[in-house]
Amino acid sequence: MLRTVPPPHYARMPGLKGWLNEVIFGVDTRLGRNFDVGLIIVIVASVLAVMLESVSEIRAGYGGLLYGLEWAFTILFTIEYVLRLYCAKSPARYASSFYGVIDLLAVIPTYLSVLVPGAQFLLVVRLIRILRVFRVLKLAKYLFEAHQLKEALIASRPKITIFLFAVLSLVTILGSLMYFIEGAEHGFTSIPRGVYWAIVTLTTVGYGDISPQTPLGQTLAAVVMIMGYGIIAVPTGIVTAELTLMGSGMRARVCAACGAGEHRTDAVFCRRCGVRLEGDG
Repeated sequence: MLRTVPPPHYARMPGLKGWLNEVIFGVDTRLGRNFDVGLIIVIVASVLAVMLESVSEIRAGYGGLLYGLEWAFTILFTIEYVLRLYCAKSPARYASSFYGVIDLLAVIPTYLSVLVPGAQFLLVVRLIRILRVFRVLKLAKYLFEAHQLKEALIASRPKITIFLFAVLSLVTILGSLMYFIEGAEHGFTSIPRGVYWAIVTLTTVGYGDISPQTPLGQTLAAVVMIMGYGIIAVPTGIVTAELTLMGSGMRARVCAACGAGEHRTDAVFCRRCGVRLEGDG
């Protein structure tokens, strides 16, 4: 059975430091799993406290309690961060790692709020720390699927870029037309305002803060709404096609000589004309 590979800063050491290292960084021990589960529960509780404090009605009645909880959580996370630095095999490596930076950002806002009022609401960054659940639940085995999704997004980037450029051109034209048709008396005070309306309508968001009043403007709006349903599906279709190609061992690599696509991931030469594919040395 494959075992989870511990992070570089995790190592068995003697004494108190070794025990703390096993508890804090260990993922295959009962103490390590319990520590991570408890940490996740505390993180969720701290984020909920910050969110509740932003509600004026709750803050008016329980502001003192929430403020005290905020400092209690911050002190607890500060102690945890110091202990991680103490028991890590390489403190500098841990401090500069992804989790190390997030752990530090999780405590800074409360201390910063002493100088900058309101900075404590940045504490929602603690929610990112819940990514540790991947270690607790052994979700690392799904990283391959995540890698495939990333590769599909990268492969789709040229098509999506062209698509977004086409959409931006379209909303600029539609916004200009609506500004010309409706005018300032109906809320379309400028072309940028019209472009804003076109984006909201084309994406089927429909805030309703501005809408056409003339028959011609409403007709154009109806056309834009119908177009929106088709346009929204395009990026999804592009990424899905790339995922399908990867799943079948193919990818949309286009031969520069003849334009043939859908070559296998290990292909070196074009399946149609035999020319070496770009990206293969």
